[in-house]
Amino acid sequence: MNGVKGSSVLRVNEVLTALFVASAVLAVVLFENPWKVIAATIAVTCFVVGVVVFLWGYWTAVQRSRYDNIAVASMYFLTDNCAPKSVARRMNVVLGVQVVVSIATALMRSSTDGKPGSTLAFGILVPVLGLGMNGLWAALHGEFSPRNQGKSAGVPPEGSSSRQDDGHD
Repeated sequence: MNGVKGSSVLRVNEVLTALFVASAVLAVVLFENPWKVIAATIAVTCFVVGVVVFLWGYWTAVQRSRYDNIAVASMYFLTDNCAPKSVARRMNVVLGVQVVVSIATALMRSSTDGKPGSTLAFGILVPVLGLGMNGLWAALHGEFSPRNQGKSAGVPPEGSSSRQDDGHD
């Protein structure tokens, strides 16, 4: 995967996701203070990194959209041949793992010290990392169709000469 464009984005996404999964699972199994804090800290860190790369990818995509037709689904889920199938599959699997693990671990420990709510609920924020990384990869390396730069004839002016209202009451 080293020869693929954007492999560093993919690697960072996978490493941060592995850290999140390991810390969340440890926090579920050993629901004690150091592990709860570590899991919450890693989840919030993944969220913050996700927000930063999401905004970076969005900004880059806005700049590219002057010349390329960029669809939101293509950008954040790497659809429509935006990315090579191997990259799209790996990035979307990582996003799926983030979603499943965050929901599962939050549901497994729904309270902390007998009080409703759990420190593991911070994991719900982690999929922002996956969406942000997908968007960044697409904005930097994705292939999109070019925007039609031709001059449009525009909409004809309303009136009898355009004949657009013929046959209507």
